[in-house]
Amino acid sequence: MIIRKAGSPESDRASRLWWDSDADNYHDEHGEFLGTDSPNGEFIWCPEGLHEGDARLLGEVAGTQILEIGCGSAPCARWLRHEGADVIGLDISAGMLRHARTAMSHGGPLVPLVQASAERLPFRDSTFDKVCSSFGAIPFVADSARVMREAERVLRPGGQFVFSVNHPMRWMFPDDPGPRGLTVTMPYFDRSPYIETDDAGVPTYVEHHRTIGDRIREIVAAGLVVEDVVEPEWPEWLDQEWGQWSPLRGQYFPGTAIFCCRKPRVLVPRVTGHTDRT
Repeated sequence: MIIRKAGSPESDRASRLWWDSDADNYHDEHGEFLGTDSPNGEFIWCPEGLHEGDARLLGEVAGTQILEIGCGSAPCARWLRHEGADVIGLDISAGMLRHARTAMSHGGPLVPLVQASAERLPFRDSTFDKVCSSFGAIPFVADSARVMREAERVLRPGGQFVFSVNHPMRWMFPDDPGPRGLTVTMPYFDRSPYIETDDAGVPTYVEHHRTIGDRIREIVAAGLVVEDVVEPEWPEWLDQEWGQWSPLRGQYFPGTAIFCCRKPRVLVPRVTGHTDRT
């Protein structure tokens, strides 16, 4: 692990190469849980197993236009298409999108796929009714504030942006599903990214940390309204470990934060300065 800054070009390159090289292993380990091979896809928000079919954080999706950022093999996008939405899946990794094409070749819903960075969405303003991201892209971009602005830009007035990320408090704990993972080892306020490098010192994996407050400020600064922050509890039925997520750790603190945001239908003037109430 290297502690230093990593900008957008380095982060994008590392994420593209990492997920290209790890796509097969990732789906061997997690594909069944995510529903990659499900005929109609599945929309799992997090390792706690929260399904959009139960949570309905996106509300009614039939007849809407949706962009999924960081779609991976697109099980979420395919599930949304099966539910009647017009969906586009976007990911920076060709390797992950290859798995999406393979899954769609077996039948079921088809969705267009776009390879691009979440910091530079290749779509016109006010194109989508909803934008979503299930652990896709946002933890891995250097400029997550720009992603918030991009989501706001491509949303129509009144549109939703819902995204899930590893819960910011998890930054303090080792990535260990066992008892060692219950001990704080990192400052919550240390925003240095986690970086792995090759022998030449070139980043091969980069993950960025933002506090809860950082996330809220980035969302609000982009002109979006925060409607809810969901912290899924670990369900009794789930005994599967996923990396740092485990039933043990899930008993004590959340592993996921889901931010539910909306673009206002009309521009709300921002209040500045101090006003006395009389």
